[in-house]
Amino acid sequence: MNTASKFPKKAVIAVAVALAAALAWPALKPLLIGEANAQGKPEQKKADAKGVPVRTALVTRESLPVALAGIGTVQPAQSVTVRSRVDGQLDSVHFKEGEDVREGQLLVQLDDRMLAAAVQQAEAQRARDEAQLGNAETDMQRYTALLKDQASTQQQVDLQRALVRQLQATVRSDAATLNAARVQLSFTRITAPISGRVGARLVDAGNIVHVTDPAGLVVINQIDPIAVQFALPEGNFQSINKALREAGKHKLAVQALDRDSHAVLADGELTLLNNQIDTSTGTVQLKGMFKNRDHKLWPGQQVDVRLVLGVQADALSVPAAAVQRSQDGLFVYVVGEENKVRVQSVSMREVDANRVQVTEGLKAGDRVVTDGQYRLTPGARAQEVANKPKAGDMPASGASK
Repeated sequence: MNTASKFPKKAVIAVAVALAAALAWPALKPLLIGEANAQGKPEQKKADAKGVPVRTALVTRESLPVALAGIGTVQPAQSVTVRSRVDGQLDSVHFKEGEDVREGQLLVQLDDRMLAAAVQQAEAQRARDEAQLGNAETDMQRYTALLKDQASTQQQVDLQRALVRQLQATVRSDAATLNAARVQLSFTRITAPISGRVGARLVDAGNIVHVTDPAGLVVINQIDPIAVQFALPEGNFQSINKALREAGKHKLAVQALDRDSHAVLADGELTLLNNQIDTSTGTVQLKGMFKNRDHKLWPGQQVDVRLVLGVQADALSVPAAAVQRSQDGLFVYVVGEENKVRVQSVSMREVDANRVQVTEGLKAGDRVVTDGQYRLTPGARAQEVANKPKAGDMPASGASK
Protein backbone atom coordinates (compact mmCIF):
# COMPACT_ATOMS: atom_id res chain seq x y z
CA MET A 1 0.00 0.00 0.00
CA ASN A 2 2.79 2.48 0.90
CA THR A 3 4.72 1.79 -2.34
CA ALA A 4 1.63 2.16 -4.49
CA SER A 5 0.69 5.48 -2.86
CA LYS A 6 4.19 7.01 -3.41
CA PHE A 7 4.36 6.36 -7.20
CA PRO A 8 1.56 8.80 -8.24
CA LYS A 9 3.18 11.58 -6.21
CA LYS A 10 6.55 11.22 -8.01
CA ALA A 11 4.86 11.19 -11.39
CA VAL A 12 2.96 14.35 -10.59
CA ILE A 13 6.17 16.14 -9.51
CA ALA A 14 8.00 15.15 -12.76
CA VAL A 15 5.16 16.37 -14.94
CA ALA A 16 5.05 19.67 -13.05
CA VAL A 17 8.81 20.30 -13.57
CA ALA A 18 8.57 19.53 -17.31
CA LEU A 19 5.67 21.95 -17.74
CA ALA A 20 7.51 24.69 -15.86
CA ALA A 21 10.60 24.29 -18.08
CA ALA A 22 8.52 24.39 -21.25
CA LEU A 23 6.77 27.58 -20.15
CA ALA A 24 10.08 29.27 -19.15
CA TRP A 25 12.10 28.41 -22.36
CA PRO A 26 10.55 31.10 -24.63
CA ALA A 27 11.56 33.76 -22.14
CA LEU A 28 15.08 32.40 -21.47
CA LYS A 29 16.03 31.55 -25.12
CA PRO A 30 16.64 35.15 -26.30
CA LEU A 31 18.72 35.86 -23.22
CA LEU A 32 20.92 32.76 -23.62
CA ILE A 33 21.44 33.18 -27.39
CA GLY A 34 22.05 36.88 -27.02
CA GLU A 35 24.76 36.28 -24.44
CA ALA A 36 26.46 33.68 -26.65
CA ASN A 37 26.39 36.03 -29.62
CA ALA A 38 27.67 38.83 -27.49
CA GLN A 39 30.67 36.66 -26.54
CA GLY A 40 31.36 35.06 -29.95
CA LYS A 41 30.62 37.66 -32.61
CA PRO A 42 33.21 40.31 -31.68
CA GLU A 43 36.03 37.71 -31.79
CA GLN A 44 34.77 36.32 -35.07
CA LYS A 45 34.49 39.77 -36.58
CA LYS A 46 37.98 40.62 -35.32
CA ALA A 47 39.43 37.44 -36.83
CA ASP A 48 37.66 38.06 -40.13
CA ALA A 49 38.97 41.62 -40.21
CA LYS A 50 42.60 40.59 -39.58
CA GLY A 51 42.64 37.57 -41.89
CA VAL A 52 44.41 34.22 -41.57
CA PRO A 53 48.08 34.65 -40.58
CA VAL A 54 50.36 33.29 -43.32
CA ARG A 55 53.79 33.74 -44.80
CA THR A 56 54.15 34.25 -48.54
CA ALA A 57 56.78 34.40 -51.28
CA LEU A 58 56.89 35.74 -54.83
CA VAL A 59 57.22 33.59 -57.92
CA THR A 60 60.57 34.57 -59.43
CA ARG A 61 62.52 33.88 -62.60
CA GLU A 62 66.03 32.52 -62.19
CA SER A 63 68.50 29.99 -63.55
CA LEU A 64 67.78 26.58 -62.06
CA PRO A 65 69.71 23.33 -62.33
CA VAL A 66 68.14 20.51 -64.32
CA ALA A 67 68.59 17.48 -62.10
CA LEU A 68 67.48 13.88 -61.65
CA ALA A 69 66.92 12.41 -58.20
CA GLY A 70 67.47 8.88 -56.96
CA ILE A 71 68.51 6.82 -53.96
CA GLY A 72 72.08 5.58 -53.68
CA THR A 73 74.32 3.44 -51.52
CA VAL A 74 77.72 4.65 -50.36
CA GLN A 75 80.56 2.32 -51.31
CA PRO A 76 84.31 2.49 -50.71
CA ALA A 77 86.29 3.64 -53.71
CA GLN A 78 88.40 0.50 -53.21
CA SER A 79 87.96 -2.42 -50.82
CA VAL A 80 90.62 -5.06 -50.16
CA THR A 81 90.45 -8.15 -47.96
CA VAL A 82 93.99 -8.69 -46.71
CA ARG A 83 94.94 -12.38 -46.76
CA SER A 84 98.06 -14.39 -46.02
CA ARG A 85 99.90 -15.77 -49.06
CA VAL A 86 101.79 -18.37 -47.02
CA ASP A 87 100.84 -20.68 -44.17
CA GLY A 88 102.30 -19.93 -40.79
CA GLN A 89 101.85 -18.64 -37.27
CA LEU A 90 100.80 -15.02 -36.82
CA ASP A 91 103.52 -13.48 -34.67
CA SER A 92 102.39 -9.88 -34.26
CA VAL A 93 99.73 -7.37 -35.36
CA HIS A 94 100.91 -3.83 -36.15
CA PHE A 95 97.63 -1.95 -36.64
CA LYS A 96 94.74 -0.80 -34.47
CA GLU A 97 91.18 -1.53 -35.42
CA GLY A 98 89.48 1.39 -37.14
CA GLU A 99 92.63 3.39 -37.86
CA ASP A 100 93.77 4.85 -41.16
CA VAL A 101 96.72 3.10 -42.78
CA ARG A 102 99.00 4.05 -45.66
CA GLU A 103 99.87 1.92 -48.64
CA GLY A 104 102.91 -0.20 -47.79
CA GLN A 105 102.45 0.09 -44.01
CA LEU A 106 103.22 -3.11 -42.07
CA LEU A 107 100.04 -4.76 -40.82
CA VAL A 108 100.97 -8.29 -39.75
CA GLN A 109 104.19 -10.24 -39.19
CA LEU A 110 104.21 -14.03 -39.57
CA ASP A 111 106.77 -16.49 -38.23
CA ASP A 112 109.51 -16.41 -40.89
CA ARG A 113 112.10 -18.85 -39.54
CA MET A 114 111.35 -21.73 -41.91
CA LEU A 115 111.27 -19.48 -44.96
CA ALA A 116 114.42 -17.67 -43.88
CA ALA A 117 116.17 -21.05 -43.65
CA ALA A 118 114.94 -21.87 -47.15
CA VAL A 119 116.54 -18.68 -48.43
CA GLN A 120 119.86 -19.59 -46.79
CA GLN A 121 119.70 -23.06 -48.29
CA ALA A 122 119.10 -21.61 -51.76
CA GLU A 123 121.99 -19.19 -51.32
CA ALA A 124 124.30 -22.08 -50.34
CA GLN A 125 123.20 -24.16 -53.32
CA ARG A 126 123.91 -21.31 -55.69
CA ALA A 127 127.35 -20.71 -54.12
CA ARG A 128 128.28 -24.39 -54.56
CA ASP A 129 127.20 -24.46 -58.18
CA GLU A 130 129.00 -21.20 -58.91
CA ALA A 131 132.22 -22.75 -57.52
CA GLN A 132 131.81 -25.78 -59.75
CA LEU A 133 131.17 -23.51 -62.71
CA GLY A 134 134.35 -21.59 -61.99
CA ASN A 135 136.40 -24.79 -61.87
CA ALA A 136 134.86 -26.05 -65.11
CA GLU A 137 135.64 -22.77 -66.88
CA THR A 138 139.29 -23.00 -65.71
CA ASP A 139 139.57 -26.55 -67.00
CA MET A 140 138.14 -25.53 -70.33
CA GLN A 141 140.75 -22.79 -70.69
CA ARG A 142 143.47 -25.32 -69.81
CA TYR A 143 142.24 -27.88 -72.34
CA THR A 144 141.99 -25.24 -75.01
CA ALA A 145 145.62 -24.19 -74.44
CA LEU A 146 146.82 -27.82 -74.48
CA LEU A 147 144.97 -28.45 -77.71
CA LYS A 148 147.24 -25.96 -79.48
CA ASP A 149 150.23 -28.02 -78.39
CA GLN A 150 148.37 -31.22 -79.30
CA ALA A 151 148.51 -32.23 -75.62
CA SER A 152 144.74 -32.73 -75.51
CA THR A 153 142.04 -33.75 -77.93
CA GLN A 154 139.20 -31.80 -79.46
CA GLN A 155 136.78 -34.19 -77.80
CA GLN A 156 138.04 -33.21 -74.33
CA VAL A 157 137.60 -29.53 -75.16
CA ASP A 158 134.05 -30.08 -76.44
CA LEU A 159 133.06 -32.12 -73.38
CA GLN A 160 134.46 -29.47 -71.08
CA ARG A 161 132.63 -26.71 -72.97
CA ALA A 162 129.34 -28.63 -72.58
CA LEU A 163 130.00 -29.07 -68.87
CA VAL A 164 130.51 -25.30 -68.49
CA ARG A 165 127.20 -24.56 -70.23
CA GLN A 166 125.45 -27.15 -68.04
CA LEU A 167 126.78 -25.55 -64.88
CA GLN A 168 125.87 -22.06 -66.14
CA ALA A 169 122.26 -23.23 -66.52
CA THR A 170 122.40 -24.74 -63.03
CA VAL A 171 123.58 -21.43 -61.57
CA ARG A 172 120.71 -19.61 -63.32
CA SER A 173 118.28 -22.16 -61.89
CA ASP A 174 119.78 -21.62 -58.44
CA ALA A 175 119.24 -17.86 -58.84
CA ALA A 176 115.56 -18.41 -59.70
CA THR A 177 115.15 -20.74 -56.71
CA LEU A 178 116.74 -18.15 -54.47
CA ASN A 179 114.46 -15.40 -55.78
CA ALA A 180 111.39 -17.61 -55.19
CA ALA A 181 112.53 -18.30 -51.63
CA ARG A 182 113.03 -14.59 -51.00
CA VAL A 183 109.54 -13.85 -52.35
CA GLN A 184 108.06 -16.46 -50.04
CA LEU A 185 109.97 -14.91 -47.15
CA SER A 186 108.61 -11.45 -48.04
CA PHE A 187 105.06 -12.80 -47.72
CA THR A 188 105.59 -13.13 -43.97
CA ARG A 189 105.53 -9.31 -43.81
CA ILE A 190 101.96 -8.43 -44.78
CA THR A 191 101.63 -4.75 -45.71
CA ALA A 192 98.66 -2.56 -46.69
CA PRO A 193 98.01 -2.85 -50.45
CA ILE A 194 96.06 0.46 -50.47
CA SER A 195 95.61 3.49 -48.26
CA GLY A 196 92.37 3.47 -46.31
CA ARG A 197 90.70 2.58 -43.04
CA VAL A 198 91.01 -0.89 -41.53
CA GLY A 199 88.04 -2.65 -40.01
CA ALA A 200 87.81 -5.21 -37.25
CA ARG A 201 90.79 -7.54 -36.73
CA LEU A 202 89.67 -10.99 -37.87
CA VAL A 203 92.64 -13.02 -36.54
CA ASP A 204 94.61 -12.52 -33.33
CA ALA A 205 98.31 -13.04 -32.79
CA GLY A 206 99.27 -16.64 -32.07
CA ASN A 207 96.84 -18.20 -34.52
CA ILE A 208 97.90 -20.32 -37.46
CA VAL A 209 96.82 -18.70 -40.72
CA HIS A 210 96.43 -20.41 -44.07
CA VAL A 211 96.30 -19.27 -47.65
CA THR A 212 92.84 -20.84 -47.95
CA ASP A 213 91.30 -18.96 -45.00
CA PRO A 214 88.09 -17.41 -46.47
CA ALA A 215 87.70 -14.46 -44.09
CA GLY A 216 91.22 -13.09 -44.39
CA LEU A 217 93.01 -11.04 -41.76
CA VAL A 218 91.37 -7.60 -42.08
CA VAL A 219 89.42 -5.52 -44.61
CA ILE A 220 90.70 -2.13 -45.80
CA ASN A 221 88.20 0.34 -47.28
CA GLN A 222 89.27 3.48 -49.09
CA ILE A 223 86.81 6.13 -47.89
CA ASP A 224 88.49 9.29 -49.19
CA PRO A 225 87.59 9.58 -51.97
CA ILE A 226 84.43 7.52 -51.70
CA ALA A 227 81.84 6.33 -54.21
CA VAL A 228 78.04 6.37 -54.31
CA GLN A 229 76.25 3.91 -56.57
CA PHE A 230 72.68 4.68 -57.58
CA ALA A 231 70.11 3.74 -60.20
CA LEU A 232 67.77 5.82 -62.35
CA PRO A 233 64.86 4.71 -64.55
CA GLU A 234 65.83 3.73 -68.07
CA GLY A 235 63.58 6.51 -69.36
CA ASN A 236 66.22 8.98 -68.17
CA PHE A 237 69.01 7.34 -70.15
CA GLN A 238 68.69 9.54 -73.24
CA SER A 239 68.79 12.78 -71.25
CA ILE A 240 71.81 11.55 -69.25
CA ASN A 241 73.62 10.41 -72.38
CA LYS A 242 72.92 13.75 -74.09
CA ALA A 243 74.20 15.67 -71.08
CA LEU A 244 77.40 13.59 -71.07
CA ARG A 245 78.00 14.30 -74.76
CA GLU A 246 77.42 18.01 -74.29
CA ALA A 247 79.70 18.12 -71.24
CA GLY A 248 82.57 16.65 -73.24
CA LYS A 249 85.66 16.28 -71.06
CA HIS A 250 83.88 17.86 -68.09
CA LYS A 251 82.17 15.62 -65.56
CA LEU A 252 78.51 15.93 -64.60
CA ALA A 253 77.98 17.17 -61.05
CA VAL A 254 76.47 14.82 -58.45
CA GLN A 255 75.26 15.66 -54.95
CA ALA A 256 74.78 13.30 -52.01
CA LEU A 257 72.09 14.41 -49.55
CA ASP A 258 71.00 13.22 -46.12
CA ARG A 259 67.75 11.28 -46.41
CA ASP A 260 66.20 12.88 -43.31
CA SER A 261 67.35 16.50 -43.32
CA HIS A 262 68.03 16.71 -47.09
CA ALA A 263 71.24 18.58 -46.28
CA VAL A 264 74.00 18.30 -48.86
CA LEU A 265 76.66 15.93 -47.50
CA ALA A 266 79.12 16.09 -50.38
CA ASP A 267 79.55 17.33 -53.94
CA GLY A 268 81.17 15.05 -56.49
CA GLU A 269 81.20 14.06 -60.14
CA LEU A 270 79.73 11.27 -62.22
CA THR A 271 82.32 8.61 -63.03
CA LEU A 272 80.20 5.79 -64.42
CA LEU A 273 77.17 5.34 -66.65
CA ASN A 274 76.89 1.58 -66.88
CA ASN A 275 77.26 0.00 -70.30
CA GLN A 276 73.88 -1.74 -70.15
CA ILE A 277 70.39 -1.31 -68.74
CA ASP A 278 69.22 -3.81 -66.13
CA THR A 279 66.23 -5.45 -67.82
CA SER A 280 65.03 -7.02 -64.57
CA THR A 281 64.54 -3.64 -62.88
CA GLY A 282 64.31 -1.27 -65.85
CA THR A 283 67.05 0.93 -64.44
CA VAL A 284 70.56 1.99 -65.39
CA GLN A 285 73.35 1.96 -62.83
CA LEU A 286 75.49 5.06 -62.21
CA LYS A 287 78.32 5.89 -59.87
CA GLY A 288 79.61 9.18 -58.49
CA MET A 289 82.93 9.87 -56.79
CA PHE A 290 83.14 12.26 -53.82
CA LYS A 291 85.87 13.81 -51.72
CA ASN A 292 85.22 12.73 -48.14
CA ARG A 293 87.71 14.45 -45.85
CA ASP A 294 85.08 15.02 -43.13
CA HIS A 295 83.85 11.40 -43.47
CA LYS A 296 80.23 12.51 -43.84
CA LEU A 297 79.74 9.58 -46.19
CA TRP A 298 80.27 6.04 -44.90
CA PRO A 299 80.21 2.67 -46.67
CA GLY A 300 76.74 1.13 -46.59
CA GLN A 301 74.99 4.45 -45.91
CA GLN A 302 71.79 5.23 -47.81
CA VAL A 303 71.67 8.73 -49.32
CA ASP A 304 69.55 10.74 -51.73
CA VAL A 305 71.40 11.53 -54.95
CA ARG A 306 70.94 14.44 -57.36
CA LEU A 307 72.53 14.21 -60.80
CA VAL A 308 72.78 17.69 -62.36
CA LEU A 309 72.37 17.50 -66.14
CA GLY A 310 72.61 21.23 -66.82
CA VAL A 311 71.10 24.63 -66.07
CA GLN A 312 67.80 26.05 -67.35
CA ALA A 313 67.76 29.83 -67.58
CA ASP A 314 64.74 32.06 -66.89
CA ALA A 315 62.77 29.37 -65.07
CA LEU A 316 59.88 30.07 -62.69
CA SER A 317 60.81 29.21 -59.11
CA VAL A 318 58.88 29.01 -55.82
CA PRO A 319 59.74 27.64 -52.37
CA ALA A 320 58.99 23.96 -52.07
CA ALA A 321 56.84 24.66 -48.98
CA ALA A 322 54.30 26.47 -51.16
CA VAL A 323 53.30 23.35 -53.07
CA GLN A 324 50.48 21.32 -51.55
CA ARG A 325 49.08 17.96 -52.56
CA SER A 326 45.49 16.81 -52.83
CA GLN A 327 43.54 14.05 -54.50
CA ASP A 328 43.33 16.23 -57.61
CA GLY A 329 47.08 16.81 -57.82
CA LEU A 330 49.47 19.62 -56.90
CA PHE A 331 48.28 23.12 -56.07
CA VAL A 332 49.26 26.36 -54.36
CA TYR A 333 47.36 29.15 -52.63
CA VAL A 334 47.76 32.38 -54.58
CA VAL A 335 47.15 35.69 -52.76
CA GLY A 336 45.22 38.06 -55.02
CA GLU A 337 43.36 41.35 -54.71
CA GLU A 338 42.31 42.40 -51.22
CA ASN A 339 44.59 39.64 -49.91
CA LYS A 340 42.05 36.98 -50.83
CA VAL A 341 43.43 33.57 -51.68
CA ARG A 342 42.54 31.24 -54.51
CA VAL A 343 43.55 27.68 -55.27
CA GLN A 344 45.78 27.27 -58.33
CA SER A 345 46.71 23.89 -59.80
CA VAL A 346 50.37 23.67 -60.85
CA SER A 347 52.87 21.40 -62.53
CA MET A 348 56.35 21.36 -61.08
CA ARG A 349 59.82 19.84 -61.20
CA GLU A 350 61.79 19.45 -57.99
CA VAL A 351 65.07 21.37 -57.95
CA ASP A 352 66.23 20.71 -54.39
CA ALA A 353 64.82 20.37 -50.90
CA ASN A 354 63.99 24.10 -50.73
CA ARG A 355 62.87 25.17 -54.21
CA VAL A 356 60.88 23.79 -57.12
CA GLN A 357 60.51 24.84 -60.71
CA VAL A 358 56.94 25.60 -61.75
CA THR A 359 56.31 24.51 -65.33
CA GLU A 360 52.61 25.38 -65.51
CA GLY A 361 49.99 27.34 -63.54
CA LEU A 362 51.86 30.42 -62.28
CA LYS A 363 53.57 33.50 -63.64
CA ALA A 364 56.37 35.69 -62.37
CA GLY A 365 55.25 38.07 -59.64
CA ASP A 366 52.45 35.87 -58.27
CA ARG A 367 52.40 35.75 -54.48
CA VAL A 368 51.97 32.27 -53.03
CA VAL A 369 51.45 31.09 -49.46
CA THR A 370 54.41 29.19 -48.02
CA ASP A 371 53.17 28.66 -44.44
CA GLY A 372 49.77 28.67 -42.75
CA GLN A 373 47.84 26.86 -45.50
CA TYR A 374 46.02 24.71 -42.97
CA ARG A 375 43.53 27.47 -42.07
CA LEU A 376 42.97 28.68 -45.61
CA THR A 377 39.94 28.09 -47.80
CA PRO A 378 39.28 29.55 -51.27
CA GLY A 379 38.23 33.19 -50.89
CA ALA A 380 39.64 33.56 -47.37
CA ARG A 381 41.56 36.72 -46.49
CA ALA A 382 45.27 36.26 -45.73
CA GLN A 383 47.41 38.37 -43.42
CA GLU A 384 51.19 38.43 -43.96
CA VAL A 385 53.23 37.48 -40.90
CA ALA A 386 56.72 38.94 -41.02
CA ASN A 387 58.33 37.04 -38.16
CA LYS A 388 58.11 33.40 -37.24
CA PRO A 389 54.92 33.00 -35.19
CA LYS A 390 54.86 31.68 -31.67
CA ALA A 391 53.78 28.14 -30.95
CA GLY A 392 50.03 27.93 -31.44
CA ASP A 393 49.72 31.04 -33.60
CA MET A 394 50.55 29.29 -36.85
CA PRO A 395 49.45 25.76 -37.62
CA ALA A 396 51.73 23.37 -39.44
CA SER A 397 51.75 23.62 -43.21
CA GLY A 398 49.73 21.14 -45.17
CA ALA A 399 46.25 21.25 -46.59
CA SER A 400 43.85 19.22 -48.56
CA LYS A 401 42.01 20.84 -51.42
